[in-house]
Amino acid sequence: MQYRPHMSQPARTPPSDTPDAVTPGTRRAAAQRLKMRRELSAAAMELFATKGYEATTVDEIAAAAGVARRTFFRHFRSKEEAIFPDHDDTLVRAEAVLDAAPPHENPLDTVCRGIKEVMRMYAASPAVSVARYRLTREVPTLREAEIASVARYERLFTRYLLGHFDEGAHREGDDDPLLAEVAASAVVTAHNHVLRRWLRADAQGDVEAQLDHAFEIVRETFGAGIGAGRTGSGENPPAAVSREGEVLVAVARTDAPLDEVMRTIRKAIKERK
Repeated sequence: MQYRPHMSQPARTPPSDTPDAVTPGTRRAAAQRLKMRRELSAAAMELFATKGYEATTVDEIAAAAGVARRTFFRHFRSKEEAIFPDHDDTLVRAEAVLDAAPPHENPLDTVCRGIKEVMRMYAASPAVSVARYRLTREVPTLREAEIASVARYERLFTRYLLGHFDEGAHREGDDDPLLAEVAASAVVTAHNHVLRRWLRADAQGDVEAQLDHAFEIVRETFGAGIGAGRTGSGENPPAAVSREGEVLVAVARTDAPLDEVMRTIRKAIKERK
């Protein structure tokens, strides 16, 4: 399995709605934008809970938040979007984690770090997250909107993992693209499983520790296949094993994690038996 060398990307102008915006004015605008989105979201959730989703109108949500209808549509395209005010900003932060990844970090580890931004979004407001979870369980339309939001993260992570495969080296029977998509899905599924369990428990417990445990399972399953870094072909190869007669030879990078080396050796010994 071969990976493209990690190439430095040209600096990008930070979006104006992120904390990395270059001027105090754009940071203030971003903070005001997010504040308004959250106020509209709080008003929508309150009305959905008291009047019901179908009976609530956009005009009522705007009035409850103290703004005009046109202000609502500057922030959300529909009323179901209004209960997810942070997803756009969180997607930007998750992508920033991928863009700033260290050159020799395993791409799967990078993706795990990226999706932690999503968990932190929920953990920042536990009571709101629990209320939103209960509401989405009751209203199929809101549930569908949530699924669509999650799908955006999954596409981002799948593109990232696929971007570290050398497509020119693909050959018939090469399952690298399949592995990248399945691994990205596994990371998102692990995150969602932990998140749902945490929300069903009324946001009790150390959710980041639970997430780290889930990621260990994903790494154990997919880590060896995804590889050990972004170095180019022929340079610092990942752990590999060959057999010559009765001799088992293991080759690994000098900076390869011990668990990766041990997994490779165990697998080779098992196949030899």
